[in-house]
Amino acid sequence: MDSKRIFLSEKEIPTAWYNLQADLPKPLPPPLHPATHEPVTPADLEPIFSKALIAQEMSRERWIEIPEPVRQIYAIWRPSPLVRANNLEKALKTPARIYFKDESHSPPGSHKPNTAVPQAYYNKIEGINHLSTETGAGQWGASLAFACSFFDMHCKVYMVKVSYHQKPYRRSMMHIWGADVTPSPSNETEAGRQILAVDPECPGALGIAISEAVEVAVQRDDTKYTLGSVLNHVMLHQSVIGLEVEKQFELVGDFPDSVFACVGGGSNFAGIAFPLLRHKLAGRDIRFVACEPHSCPTMSRGQYRYDFGDTTKLTPLLKMFTLGHAFVPPGIHAGGLRYHGMAPLVSLCESLGLIEAAAFHQIECFEAARLFASTEGIIPAPESSHAIRGAINEAIRCRETGEPKCILFNLSGHGLCDMGSYDRFLSNKLEDYAYPQEKIEQALADLPTIEP
Repeated sequence: MDSKRIFLSEKEIPTAWYNLQADLPKPLPPPLHPATHEPVTPADLEPIFSKALIAQEMSRERWIEIPEPVRQIYAIWRPSPLVRANNLEKALKTPARIYFKDESHSPPGSHKPNTAVPQAYYNKIEGINHLSTETGAGQWGASLAFACSFFDMHCKVYMVKVSYHQKPYRRSMMHIWGADVTPSPSNETEAGRQILAVDPECPGALGIAISEAVEVAVQRDDTKYTLGSVLNHVMLHQSVIGLEVEKQFELVGDFPDSVFACVGGGSNFAGIAFPLLRHKLAGRDIRFVACEPHSCPTMSRGQYRYDFGDTTKLTPLLKMFTLGHAFVPPGIHAGGLRYHGMAPLVSLCESLGLIEAAAFHQIECFEAARLFASTEGIIPAPESSHAIRGAINEAIRCRETGEPKCILFNLSGHGLCDMGSYDRFLSNKLEDYAYPQEKIEQALADLPTIEP
């Protein structure tokens, strides 16, 4: 290979997002109104989202044009490089070829601005100047704050309390870009007050933070809600990752046999996997692995059912793999992988057998991150380390079988704001945690009964 890093020019930033819904053999089950359980209409969603994003959410068009103002901001860091992990290959003594898509190059340090920028743009052109949202590890909150700074918009972030304290520098990034950040659950909203009345020491969860952010949006005419994962329009915006990957593999005459990405809500997995799934749907043999933590095993141990996207049942019901909207995960350091549900599109792909899930403990993921940092030089976010663990396991399997397979994983973010987590790992203070089955069953017992 002539080059370790495969680049595209700014002119090759995709001009349209790819919508997997156009090519799936089965339509996505519709979101349902939380009160009536009838399919939601665009009018039902307008108090929460911009009209353009609602249209994208429901669209089955294969290609949706990327507005030029969005592409201009993308050009600050896109196209991102595809990198051949030669040093990691040597360390593993594997015949496999390992590549990673490096999404850590964005100013906030993750893939999240790929959707934050268009979400801010569409709201701005519709006259909205205030956005509310939730964030777990802070990558999404920082990305929306970054995007809002370009459009002179106010950004309100409810950050899961355990991550608010574990990751203070992501909070600082949000403040630098002008956002207002509150640890969730809080006393600012009725949803937060309800949670704190029952559990004053609640560590928070993304479902709770969503409840607070949605409540703020529906109470103000000048405010809309945004989110960094789960919904179809977010998956759509992230497709720029996989579309660039296709062009980059063409340049080097290679193509992945297996694709690994971490999953919390599903956005970075969808971003790299969905454009490549077109090839599997056309008959090519490609394995797609969604890598999640054992402590929040949404796909591995959840159920594929209709559930609320938030804790206090304000959001539409979504057909997805879920651990139950009442699920409160432990305070693991991969804070972005602690959501109770999985993106409906990702969930549908798993139910159709197009992708598979694999769960990992946090210590083995940090060990994979340390090996990656020592060979490739990049300290990954704890979330990304799950994808690295999956890719390393596959490379070791190839070493044992002698197969010269091509392995691709998504490095969805850097870990420069996660060094407290690495300090705990290096001092042997991290513990593995598998969520007890009885607690999962308790949370699932509160799911609504929706007839198929």
